[in-house]
Amino acid sequence: MLKKLHPAFDWTEVARLALCSRLMDEMEENELTPQGLVTYQFSARGHELGQLLISQLLDRPFDAASPYYRSRPFLMGSGLTLTEAFASDMARTGSLSGGRDVGVVFNMPRRKRALILPMSGDVGSQFTPAAGWAQALIYHKTVLKNTDAGNSIAVVFGGDGAVATNGFWSALTIATTLQLPLLFVVEDNQYAISVKSPLQTAGANVAQNLASFKNLAIWDGCGTNPAETADLVHTAVRHMREWSGPGLLRLTVPRLSGHSSVDNQAYKTEAEKAAEWQNDPIPALQKYLVPALMREDQWEQLMADAKQDVARACDEAQAQPHGDPATVTRFAFSSRNAPQQVGGLMAAGIALPTGTETPDPPDPRRINMIEAIRRTLDVELALNPRLLVFGEDVGVKGGVHAATLGLQTQYGDGRVFDTSLNEEGIIGRAVGMAYAGLMPVPEIQFRKYADPATEQINNLGTIRWRTNGRFAAPVVIRIPGGYRKIGDPWHSVTSEVTFAHQPGLLFACPANAEDTVGLLRTALRGNDPVIFFEHRAMLDAAWARRPYPGDNYMIPFGKARLVTTGADLTVVTWGAMVERCELAAAQLDAGIEIIDLRTLSPWDETAVFQSVQKTSKCLIVHEDIAFGGFGAEIAAAVVAACFLDLDAPVERVAAPAVPVPFNTHLMEGVVPTVAAIGQRMEKLLVF
Repeated sequence: MLKKLHPAFDWTEVARLALCSRLMDEMEENELTPQGLVTYQFSARGHELGQLLISQLLDRPFDAASPYYRSRPFLMGSGLTLTEAFASDMARTGSLSGGRDVGVVFNMPRRKRALILPMSGDVGSQFTPAAGWAQALIYHKTVLKNTDAGNSIAVVFGGDGAVATNGFWSALTIATTLQLPLLFVVEDNQYAISVKSPLQTAGANVAQNLASFKNLAIWDGCGTNPAETADLVHTAVRHMREWSGPGLLRLTVPRLSGHSSVDNQAYKTEAEKAAEWQNDPIPALQKYLVPALMREDQWEQLMADAKQDVARACDEAQAQPHGDPATVTRFAFSSRNAPQQVGGLMAAGIALPTGTETPDPPDPRRINMIEAIRRTLDVELALNPRLLVFGEDVGVKGGVHAATLGLQTQYGDGRVFDTSLNEEGIIGRAVGMAYAGLMPVPEIQFRKYADPATEQINNLGTIRWRTNGRFAAPVVIRIPGGYRKIGDPWHSVTSEVTFAHQPGLLFACPANAEDTVGLLRTALRGNDPVIFFEHRAMLDAAWARRPYPGDNYMIPFGKARLVTTGADLTVVTWGAMVERCELAAAQLDAGIEIIDLRTLSPWDETAVFQSVQKTSKCLIVHEDIAFGGFGAEIAAAVVAACFLDLDAPVERVAAPAVPVPFNTHLMEGVVPTVAAIGQRMEKLLVF
């Protein structure tokens, strides 16, 4: 009597793709890599079965998956063609990234099955965007009343090494505290490169360790036995669709190749390797299907067809050209001529109103920057139901700087909410939300606290570029920073150059309430990720107060503000230094032209160059450290463009290479003072 196969799966497809995946890995390892056609290869040998089974079950319109670099079989089950797979490892134009990203780092808008969230090469960074997508599913269902999101789930894949990362634990906290429909799939092959599981996880089994975790369903078993794996996968996915909460599925699998093509597995004994091959899922799959589904000769024919298909796909990929170097800067930022397919309001077909650069104050009352931020968020929350504001303490407390005070009461805790204390999770989830067509506005309490989220912030900026324009994640990250009445090394950091140097991120640094409104509204209605820097010294400063410029006021990024005019000296500055430069200039009898850049990425080169050509002298003032600071970029650009116009060296006033101290007297030796700025102005004026 023939055994009964699990009816939920197309086993012929599973077998065909498993064989194709195995043949591709072997061809790349044994032929294409030695020939130099593939330069960096990651094999999925041993991991095929569970991935292919899961792929077949993700068929709902809002199902999405966040895979990792050993997930190519899952991609193939989700619609990736063999030619695309080869083209990716060969870095050809037909790959999903156009040759821009590592061959096994994929992205894929929904085809026949799950949407594939843009992957990354960082271990563990795939988890929190998946949590963001899962949270967005709840939002689509409950707030936006999108019926397509009903019973959809998010799935995130990772290895046993990844469960030691910040991203895994952050996503686990988010998913279990909010009871999100997120399935963690841990493919445990007992090795993270050469490091064995006991050094990654106590007891070498994360599923056992999480057995007491609240709000988490757990399944644990073999990922190479077709009958057992199918039961586990089907039970897990069905359970996820039927209950509100996350789950974790651990599948034990062998890693039948090195970590990558440059890893020879010398750390494994021959006995260990032989034991792994005993768990190869391909022979087990053959035994499961023959004769229950097909005869032996039909299996052999399936193998022959797979070899033919793989060889043809390899030839097709190899015939594709390499990318044109002239196109390498394309997709760094958004373009109306090439909108993304997935992510943000534009991909969802939503257009917000355009504004005006002309302020129209409804009353003459001057407001501080805190009120400017709060009022702008209020207007945009009312206008755009897809906008969400979140971070640590932004809810009932209203933020540690009171910028979100009252917004949760007005818009509910589904739209303005507190998060767990994990910046990786705050930014990572924002990325996943943006993929799902929302406009996330996460807050990082202080600039220094963004450091744990560096990986997610960096990846955020490159999403559009590395997906060849297919995906984007317009996110507005609000970050207060800089000195206030007192300083310290933890709450007074600026380091704008860190973000300005990162590709794909816009950076705003308003100095007053009016500019805060205009730039923040432009960011919230834009199509690019933005770092919105709110200087702590200016939040309630009298100098920074301005009348509210109206609900339609918008300032384009890259357009500086002329604070004062003059023909004797150009001063370029931003943030809290604008006020100090103005005070210093007022003490001198000279025509000093002060330019407030307002944004650093992009920055207004035209305004600066025109001013320097008029004055022939340039002073750059910023609060950040001078060494390697953004002022050096401006100085280099000024010298290159205006060398023949200069009558004096380009000078800078900035901080020494030390943190901001706690003592206010010591702080005067770090943060540029009015006196120090004035002295440098005088020096250049008489040069």
